[in-house]
Amino acid sequence: MLGTAPSVANPKYAGIVVDAKTGKTLYANDADELRYPASLTKMMTLYLTFEALERGKIKLDTRVTFSANAAKEPPTKLGVGAGNSITVEQVIYGLVTKSANDAATAIAEHLGGSEANFAKMMTSKARALGMSRTTFRNAHGLPNSGQQTTARDMATLGIALREHFPRQYKYFSTRSFKFGKARFANHNRLLGAVRGVDGIKTGYTRASGFNLVTSVVDRDRSIVAVVMGGRTGASRNEQMKDLISRYLLKASTKGRGDLIARGAPASISAGIDTAALQLPKVGPVPELRHDGDTRIALAYATPTPAPVVGREALAKSLAAQKMTIPVPQPAPAVVPPAAIAGAESIDPVTTASTAAMSGWMIQIGAMPDQNAARELLARAQSAGGKALQGAEPFTMAYATNNAQLYRARFGGFDGQGSATSACKALKRKGFACWATAN
Repeated sequence: MLGTAPSVANPKYAGIVVDAKTGKTLYANDADELRYPASLTKMMTLYLTFEALERGKIKLDTRVTFSANAAKEPPTKLGVGAGNSITVEQVIYGLVTKSANDAATAIAEHLGGSEANFAKMMTSKARALGMSRTTFRNAHGLPNSGQQTTARDMATLGIALREHFPRQYKYFSTRSFKFGKARFANHNRLLGAVRGVDGIKTGYTRASGFNLVTSVVDRDRSIVAVVMGGRTGASRNEQMKDLISRYLLKASTKGRGDLIARGAPASISAGIDTAALQLPKVGPVPELRHDGDTRIALAYATPTPAPVVGREALAKSLAAQKMTIPVPQPAPAVVPPAAIAGAESIDPVTTASTAAMSGWMIQIGAMPDQNAARELLARAQSAGGKALQGAEPFTMAYATNNAQLYRARFGGFDGQGSATSACKALKRKGFACWATAN
């Protein structure tokens, strides 16, 4: 557990808990120190997408064409080929659940003309929201030394998403969606596992460590918490659980609870019926043993869905908490690759939000098709239950005998013992499994 002074043991760590009703800081540890956002970047990409929807610049069924530049982005990605297109709503689901880098670049080029210009729009919006120490250089969060933020700024963005876009915010509670033959689970393992959690976003690169922004609404209290720089996905999640247990009960029950974030566009904030847009309340649930001898009111239960206000398509999709997305169809024309600001590579990471390619992990198979590897991971995750709680699924491509294969792996384990235990649990469910440290 990162505990009371995690920065002593982990110099990358930064954290904050903000009362979402009053804006009061309940906890802060290096909250104003610069950090790399990784895929938390996509929160701003989604903010600008939601803003364009509200202003009528795009619709949920508007098609977004993937340029060669977008299609070649490294994983995690949807794998849409250059010249093909998907809808804006499919882009949203791809960003929220899969954290798809190719979809982030595609919507950036669609809205900004180029990703470089869209990054300038992102930074400008950050300033308008009061995010004074954040600079964006791309729309996805892959390594760039100039792309930096703070835990406080990420909390500000999380609150702004909730307050400024109550109709669209509910996308962040989506558990999974189907794309082609594969079903992708949301990378946020706290959804449905911790009482009151309704989003928001995970992120990972080697330079950033494991990041997480979490929104919690429990009865008459509400917080947004940020953990940055976790050593593993599991330790990051445990630290977030600890922050929720320590500080949720310290949050106000009487704050306004509406529009405390700066910079709401006038066309969005005017006339919002905040009473009709309240986030869900959750009924009594059993206690969960946490951190040895501390009992806290967290529960393995799904929050009751809130009433959805807005478009019929959004209401239907979110009511089910799952989305089936068709295979992309060819677009009329290929959008020329957009110029991207010069990105100085921080590290050779090829994924923005899945597990690190180091430390203890488990492998459950190798497939000739990446979608088949993903399907295997999804089945294992469903069967593994608590044994895989906090683990991060990912695929790793490698070549053998002139053929390409995809290893299906889970990472983010604290050590050999937890990886071995997870394998034993999976073997009992009929899966092949072995633990490895590389």
